[in-house]
Amino acid sequence: MTKKLEKARRYEKKYSKEINEERPNFHLTPYVGWMNDPNGFSRYKGEYHLFYQYHPYDTNWGPMHWGHAVSKDLLHWKYLPVALSGDKPYDKDGVFSGSAIELEDGRHLLMYTGVKVKQLKKAKYPQVRQMQCVAIGDGIEYEKYENNPVIDETKLPKGASKVDFRDPKIIKTKEGTYLSYMGSRDEQDSGQILVYESKNALDWKFKSVLIKNNGRLGTMWECPDVFELDGYDVLLASPQDVTANQFEGLCGNVPLAAVGHIDKATQTMHDEVFQVADYGMDFYAHQTVLAEDGRRIMIGWMQNWDSCSNRMPKQKWYGQMTLPRELHIKDGQLQQSPIKELENYRTNKVKVDNYILNGKDEKIDGISGRIIDATFRIPISDNEKFTKFEIKFAANEEKSRYCSIVYRRNENQLTLDRLYSGTQRALMHQRSCSLENDAEELKLRLILDKYSAELFINDGKKVMSMSFYTEQEADNIYFTSDADVALTVEKYDFKHLESESVQF
Repeated sequence: MTKKLEKARRYEKKYSKEINEERPNFHLTPYVGWMNDPNGFSRYKGEYHLFYQYHPYDTNWGPMHWGHAVSKDLLHWKYLPVALSGDKPYDKDGVFSGSAIELEDGRHLLMYTGVKVKQLKKAKYPQVRQMQCVAIGDGIEYEKYENNPVIDETKLPKGASKVDFRDPKIIKTKEGTYLSYMGSRDEQDSGQILVYESKNALDWKFKSVLIKNNGRLGTMWECPDVFELDGYDVLLASPQDVTANQFEGLCGNVPLAAVGHIDKATQTMHDEVFQVADYGMDFYAHQTVLAEDGRRIMIGWMQNWDSCSNRMPKQKWYGQMTLPRELHIKDGQLQQSPIKELENYRTNKVKVDNYILNGKDEKIDGISGRIIDATFRIPISDNEKFTKFEIKFAANEEKSRYCSIVYRRNENQLTLDRLYSGTQRALMHQRSCSLENDAEELKLRLILDKYSAELFINDGKKVMSMSFYTEQEADNIYFTSDADVALTVEKYDFKHLESESVQF
């Protein structure tokens, strides 16, 4: 073990005990310090392993490590010691995002991006190089490959950036070869996904460009994932610098799902349809794992680079993962639902049928909380006078602090808003998505876990996620509509789940 890795392990062991009381109930947070992208989401030795971009020494982004946690059900998490640090010449300035896979001999391989920064004489900016590396281990201890990096700038295709070349997603094909998909940027400052091939996951050669952005969506495409689902091939990616005219009015870092088909011989994608993977303010760098029972499960970083100033005062950790989600494709569209394991921890069911709302903020007995799973249904085809429905949640008694969900029937639009959540920063406060025109019912499933809201719209046809830091005492929920409408609610609390740490 290197001194740098040993130092990080000592630090997280010492300071992790101070922050347990602040953690969400079932969303994974960093052991200490800062968390961003999920990495290495995989099954190994009967457990789910989830690594993550990690700066243990501060609650702001810094030199990247790989944090590490394991779970049998994706809800109870155990922290393992930090797995990787930047302690080699080729990764001295950070171990960036990547993936993991089990090798034929039973060992666990991590594939990651090593970052090396060099200040050149008389140069205005330092020289940055990103290269792909591997580390192999037993699920706790990992040793970096002696011939790292396994893919460097000499293996880049013509015109590909040496600076933006990262986030390898490794898979094994049915034929037994390995493929690795990587985010890249071309000479026109446009994103692309590169494909590399290997027989042993160590010796790699460039194969193809899977897909080129060609200026359609932002610039650099980060954090790719590729998998088969319900007869389609799916590419997940996280484009940067998206403008509102490019993608349903969304700006900045926008999570992408491209559903189409991949020619397996040439590794090129065609007939792709672009979709927003999550319309909320806080969702990025999504990655998947194939569950033992065949479900494709996705998780993402429930934060956004544009809103990292949104936090609690003196917060001892920062960043959290989303609830893991099961993926399906219906009529060519990606749909999401919370993992079924969540239902094992629900308790205190409250059911309210046909509660008539009539134009003022109303509370309903038994419908409140900050750690809940609640489904709301309203008919939207019966009453022509009905044009607006609103839910205020995480609200204090004075309604001076709250978050809201607003449905506008005439625009067929749903908005998630945290403007009044108590933040003192001028950041992205709301996002909206359009709904289908022919629905007879609006169905909203809202999952709250202290500092987060995840909204599954009409059985997961669209999803919105966000973080917020309103004080925990603000747990009221208010409903209002601009005309008489019958609201049906089914709400559950959750049993207490606590993250554990493995002694080391």
